[in-house]
Amino acid sequence: MIVLDSSALLTIVKKERGADIVEAAFGDAAISAVNVSEVLSKVWDWGLDANTYIGDLTRLRLEVVDFDFSRAALAASLRATTRSFGLSLGDRACLALAVERDCPAMTADRNWAKLNIGVPIQLIR
Repeated sequence: MIVLDSSALLTIVKKERGADIVEAAFGDAAISAVNVSEVLSKVWDWGLDANTYIGDLTRLRLEVVDFDFSRAALAASLRATTRSFGLSLGDRACLALAVERDCPAMTADRNWAKLNIGVPIQLIR
């Protein structure tokens, strides 16, 4: 099991280096609904057809996990540890899910390599 950050999934949308690593994780990967919202927001920002991407995302072998109260509280508790790294709510939602499931988080954000929150960070590039 691995938890994907928005930046990881966006490598597929943008056809960037590392997309193959993310695609290989499908089938055993989860993502927070917060991160799906971030990805779709970027798609809208770039003027792409978000409806196409919504369809694409629903066909992926990817578990989308609700951002419930306990995950929200866990993400909030990570604020103190991650604040100096400039992590967003979406970043912390991803990390909270990884902490909850005790599995690695996959990201394109190299700054995450400096984190020490009790779960491995897998950089895709």
